[in-house]
Amino acid sequence: MIFKPFMREGFMPLPVAFISSISQEGIRNIAPYSCIMPVLRPLDLICLASARKRDTLVNIRENREFVVNMVGADFSDKVIPTAKFSPPEADEFELAGLDEKPSETIRAPGIAGSYAWMECELYREYEEPDYILLMGKVLRLEVADEALSPEGDLDIRKTQPLMMTGSKKGMNFCTVADIGQFEPFGAMFPDGKDPMSEKYKK
Repeated sequence: MIFKPFMREGFMPLPVAFISSISQEGIRNIAPYSCIMPVLRPLDLICLASARKRDTLVNIRENREFVVNMVGADFSDKVIPTAKFSPPEADEFELAGLDEKPSETIRAPGIAGSYAWMECELYREYEEPDYILLMGKVLRLEVADEALSPEGDLDIRKTQPLMMTGSKKGMNFCTVADIGQFEPFGAMFPDGKDPMSEKYKK
């Protein structure tokens, strides 16, 4: 079956991250974003795509900071309350019934109950007629202890990361499953060694 090209997200499961920001007047904002990704493995950059008319975009441009909040499937009922239109003077933490988690390096707060928080500063912006690409530099990455496996990796079974696929009528929320298969990065290289292994050492 052939589908229209813009229906990519219907067949490419996407993460649902909540971006929290704050206006110059101190008003807190939350918006769910699925067009978000890290930029290559050795870098501390993250990229998100934004529509042109978003309070989140205004706040990031004004204050040059934001928090990427990674959440579990239990946050699925918070997507619509934070996605639908609300006036710029509305506090979306209050509207969605969410508590804030104070940040350590920036003014914008995180969202309590998330399993991970990335405190970011605006690194670069790419503007096109129909969209904006925002590059953020991760200043601080914190993960809840209970979200980690004994080896220090994300425990998929515990966290159940919130994801979605699009359809002709809306969003289908889902999560991911650990299939129990692991391959080291070094397996991709002829000598079996990961050239970036030193970056992971404390």
